[in-house]
Amino acid sequence: MYAVVGCSECSHLWLIEGRSETTQCPRCGSRKKYEKRKKFVETDDADHAREVRASMLANRQGAGEAFAELDSFADLESQVEGGVVDETEYLEASGLDAGEIRDAGERDPRGPARAGSKKDVVERALEDLDRPTEEEVVAYAGDHGVPADYVETALEKLVRRGEVSESRGRYRKL
Repeated sequence: MYAVVGCSECSHLWLIEGRSETTQCPRCGSRKKYEKRKKFVETDDADHAREVRASMLANRQGAGEAFAELDSFADLESQVEGGVVDETEYLEASGLDAGEIRDAGERDPRGPARAGSKKDVVERALEDLDRPTEEEVVAYAGDHGVPADYVETALEKLVRRGEVSESRGRYRKL
């Protein structure tokens, strides 16, 4: 069973699948018993519940007439299934050589192994290494294209914020 419910605190609308004893608003966090929540519709069809919620949101924004002209979720989903364009096809249709772009990414001076921001690399070093020293974190981050001066500054900031502890020259994530 699916229900479209509303929050009396912030007026947020969302879908609930099944029937739990209590529910929590995903926007404001207010918790109430399921029976106390305002239920706009209860149905066994998930698509119907989504349609009702979407219609209510459109009406709130003054776009009810435009929403009424759209196809149903099920119809839109079937239209989209065959219409997805993959990355290579998109690039080539744009007049670009997908192979050349892939090769350029592999030539990235930071190295292909770097994933995420410099801060992410430092934090990952603290997770992957067992109570590392600053030198070990610098070496790890250096292998991922992060400069040593950034690592030193990042470690200081993480310790000051209380996200990382340092004891006898060894670091660990809290």
